[in-house]
Amino acid sequence: MHPQADVGTAPAADAVPADVPADVPADVLARVRSEVDAVFGAYERALAAHDVPAVDALFHDSPATRRFGVADEQQGAAAVRRWRRRSPGVPPDRRLEATQIQVLTPDVAVVTTRFGYGARPATGRQTQVWLRTEAGWRIVSAHVSEPAAPPAG
Repeated sequence: MHPQADVGTAPAADAVPADVPADVPADVLARVRSEVDAVFGAYERALAAHDVPAVDALFHDSPATRRFGVADEQQGAAAVRRWRRRSPGVPPDRRLEATQIQVLTPDVAVVTTRFGYGARPATGRQTQVWLRTEAGWRIVSAHVSEPAAPPAG
């Protein structure tokens, strides 16, 4: 399991979510959830270390790959790589909360999590769609958002 992430809210390994086809055995769901948890953990560790090559390698190398950032967006893995090289990285006190891994098929999973920094509430949101490819699990779609600060007063 990846550090700094609370996956306690994820369904139990033997639970079969309603949106997963009934023909996907529980052991397959558990295996996929474990695999995606491991690769998501690797992604988060690389992100925290600002290990740009490692983060880049976890995005599917395809022109169809898409990333929506807080104030930016990229279409295609090449655009994601260009953006990542210019990005300053995440603050060192980033933390995750309420991480969930939803297995859709044996080859597709969605990871959602909230993130925050320091003692501030974790109001940021992150969603990633992971696809099993010949190269392993890769992100095909990512969305990061932070709600605007509430009005003062």
